[in-house]
Amino acid sequence: MRAIEESLWQQGYQYVIGVDEVGRGPLAGPVVAAAVFVPPDIELLGVRDSKSMTPRRRVAVFKEIIRSCSAAVGAATAAEIDRLNILNATLLAMERAVRALGVSPDFCLVDGRQIIPGLTIPQQAVVKGDAQCLSIAAASIVAKVVRDRFMIDCHQAFPQYGFDKHKGYPTAEHRRALEEYGPCPIHRQTFGKAG
Repeated sequence: MRAIEESLWQQGYQYVIGVDEVGRGPLAGPVVAAAVFVPPDIELLGVRDSKSMTPRRRVAVFKEIIRSCSAAVGAATAAEIDRLNILNATLLAMERAVRALGVSPDFCLVDGRQIIPGLTIPQQAVVKGDAQCLSIAAASIVAKVVRDRFMIDCHQAFPQYGFDKHKGYPTAEHRRALEEYGPCPIHRQTFGKAG
């Protein structure tokens, strides 16, 4: 999973980071992005696309990433998603994550089809990057764990929606709660609208 990074290291880039996001599809909560630099001498075992891991395994790998790598997160709130649209809010969260890193990256690998417009460093979009690029997979794990924890915290404030179970995604249970209680402050008002 390091072929892309190794190619960039051979070209002279030192701080190659991966960026990924979680939370584009939910009805509630922020979109959260993470940026991760995995040093060349660090061996991360069990890192793969966060969606293919159990929650317990994700948390264990998350702790290892935080201990041995440089990692940062950025988010865009539900209000920012409503104002900017989900794509632009996602790119903003990604930019915030990169800018929050403790190291100054010289190359950025971005999961998906788009690079981050607010950055001036060289970038490459990698489709399904979380399945083929170690640093992007690590970023997907960090973003997922951080967002899930945030949504579990939101469950304490708004228990009627079941955020601890579905994390804001549009499950039948979540839709029923929305019909019964209406939206709360972390719900996205523009979900499903073109933007």
